[in-house]
Amino acid sequence: MKFSLILPKKIKKQSVSHLLEYTWSMPRKQRHLLRMKKHLFINGLLASWEETVEPSDEITLIFDQEDFASLTVEPGNPVLADILYEDEHLVIVNKPEGMKTHGNSPQELALQNHVTASLNAPVFVVHRLDKETSGAVLFAKNQFILPIIGKMFEENEIHRSYYAVIQGHFSEKSLTLHKNIGRDRHNRQKYVVSKKGKKAITHIETLDKNKKQSLVRCTLDTGRTHQIRVHLSSEGHPIIGDPLYNPHSIKNRMMLHAEKISFVHPLFEEPIEIEAPSDTFLYEKSPLFKSGL
Repeated sequence: MKFSLILPKKIKKQSVSHLLEYTWSMPRKQRHLLRMKKHLFINGLLASWEETVEPSDEITLIFDQEDFASLTVEPGNPVLADILYEDEHLVIVNKPEGMKTHGNSPQELALQNHVTASLNAPVFVVHRLDKETSGAVLFAKNQFILPIIGKMFEENEIHRSYYAVIQGHFSEKSLTLHKNIGRDRHNRQKYVVSKKGKKAITHIETLDKNKKQSLVRCTLDTGRTHQIRVHLSSEGHPIIGDPLYNPHSIKNRMMLHAEKISFVHPLFEEPIEIEAPSDTFLYEKSPLFKSGL
């Protein structure tokens, strides 16, 4: 694999070593292989680790197949891959509700398999949405970008917002929930608010409401499993149609949709903002709930 890219104009002058380790967060193994194999070039010339790079320099990286762990993904149905954005390194896909982000076994086809079929190349899971949730999912197209984008998720540099239709109304128009989340000891499929759990922060804004329900926007500072679902249900406002945390509500689907993902591209330093439409998350901007909610 050979990657060539022009460093963006906003990037600071720095050494090759600093670029790989800190700016791009490249794992030590890949840095070592590039150095030992002499597989890194600046403007077509072999680079030293102490050499300075600056804006508009062309960086070329060469990786051999054995430099990365192999990945085999069974191709699915390309028609089921609704691609919203794609470049050489990343692809953002609109996942329908009722489909897993990735399978639990090689034989189980999921969104990852369908995207693999559409691109005719395997893609790598960076994050996931619950099976019942629809919306924007980001995949890495190669193992060079995978740890870079993974670190951005860990440092909350990738911003995601969700629409949810919930029971009842919050008294405040906006609020932030700081509630740790851990696994439910009595039901391994569920998670609960727990002081011993992992830190979880959700920002909630009410967008509209009717007599019984509200449309809210949720943005995340953390990415815990079932985070929005647990936080909303812990406040007495579970999501309509949630089979785990609101099983008695009636709806054809769980009313949670990842409507937007935004970040600054780690290699090109260009802002990326992608919105994901949904035909089944029945929501009109105003008036709301024309569907009978």
